Amino acid sequence: MSSIKFFFLLISIFVLIATLIFNYQNSSKNITSKYTNITHSIIDYSLTEKVGHKWLKELCAIGPRLSGSVESELAINWAVNKFKEINCDTVWLQPVMVPRWVRGIKESAIISKSQKFAERKLNIASLGGSVGTDSKNVTGQVFEIKKFGDLKNIDISKTKGKIFFFNEPFDETFSNTFEAYGKAVQQRVYGVDEAAKLGAIAVVVRSVTSKYDNIPHVGTLFYSDSVKRIPGVSIGVEDADFLSNLLKEEPFAEISLEIDCHTLPDVESYNVIAEIRGNELPEEIIVVGGHLDSWDKGCGAQDAAAPCIQTIEVLHQLKTLGLHPKRTIRCVLFTNEENGLKGAMKYGEYSAVHKEKHVAAIESDRGVFEPRGFYVEAETEIIGKMEEWLPLLMETKIDWIKKGGSGADISRIKGTSAKIGFAPDDQKYFDYHHSDNDIFETVNPREMQLGTAAITLLAYLISEEGL
Repeated sequence: MSSIKFFFLLISIFVLIATLIFNYQNSSKNITSKYTNITHSIIDYSLTEKVGHKWLKELCAIGPRLSGSVESELAINWAVNKFKEINCDTVWLQPVMVPRWVRGIKESAIISKSQKFAERKLNIASLGGSVGTDSKNVTGQVFEIKKFGDLKNIDISKTKGKIFFFNEPFDETFSNTFEAYGKAVQQRVYGVDEAAKLGAIAVVVRSVTSKYDNIPHVGTLFYSDSVKRIPGVSIGVEDADFLSNLLKEEPFAEISLEIDCHTLPDVESYNVIAEIRGNELPEEIIVVGGHLDSWDKGCGAQDAAAPCIQTIEVLHQLKTLGLHPKRTIRCVLFTNEENGLKGAMKYGEYSAVHKEKHVAAIESDRGVFEPRGFYVEAETEIIGKMEEWLPLLMETKIDWIKKGGSGADISRIKGTSAKIGFAPDDQKYFDYHHSDNDIFETVNPREMQLGTAAITLLAYLISEEGL
């Protein structure tokens, strides 16, 4: 290629890039000027009225909402009444069968054999879905596994009849706590099954949390059909360290467990669905939602009562501020996210059978701390269009929109142009997650309401501008 041709090629590329930048900036400026007043109206209402925070207190007063429980049913009724108060265009219940696991009353663990600490109690809680101990103690020598990956090197002849103690800590080197959780949670989910294959009689799992205290953090576990089901419990981090140190001095120490949790037949529950119909393109749907169920510890404020209320407030704010969306904005409060995803599956099946057109789905399920960004599962062009809205969203403390995982419940909605996960600051979330720490008092009303404003604004922008 001659130097002259190369020169003109560079000029052409430069002009193209400059044109693209100019068009992007011009488009972003147009969007910003068009929606500035609406943005301020949404933020002002969120921060001054704090309606959602008041509703959160009501919902948390019901208590923890494990699917199939009385409290879950009360929460569903509460949500229906709230949507009716908002005067949504449609409010309905979507029936779905869900598992019914009951913690029971007895949860006991003691050091049963030790020269120094015999009869010392350990702070434990049954893992969700665990079998019980059949009204008797399960006693055995403790076998510690410090990394879940070490299981592949274990000789079954050395582990048969023992109680496995999974003690892989929350990796504090991750700046993103969800990455640390993803690494450590394998021992909680799959530990009982893998331990049973190696002859274990029960499993104790270090709580998957970034907080150093002695509160057990629970969550679901997995049983396969081909392996004997053995009991599984979580243990507070302080007691996990105590037990590990004890085993260094007394490798043959034993513990004794008794838990009376059990599983009952499936029961009927409901997704709660409400919507404001679009006034121009009503057949195009934007879902906002979260899961109404919670684990049976604390009151499930951060996970996920407050996130649910953020999405309920989307409809409330649109109604209150007189904003009439072009497209239908639908709030879905999913049941049974924590131990089965049955609500998400049912909604996904329904929308597929009825051939509904979902333009976008936005899920809030990471607590309600100060807003940071939105993770988006979509084509690059769609994410690029959403990034043009950042000057507006930054008013709600949103700093970024980028490709990433969205949410467990909305993952079941097929054919959606964009699945979006609201991402607040994550540093404190696992201090509370699935534990007695997760209570109403952990929620900062300003942080919660800023998140509400961010989700409301994004849903409205998608409604008006499309993707």
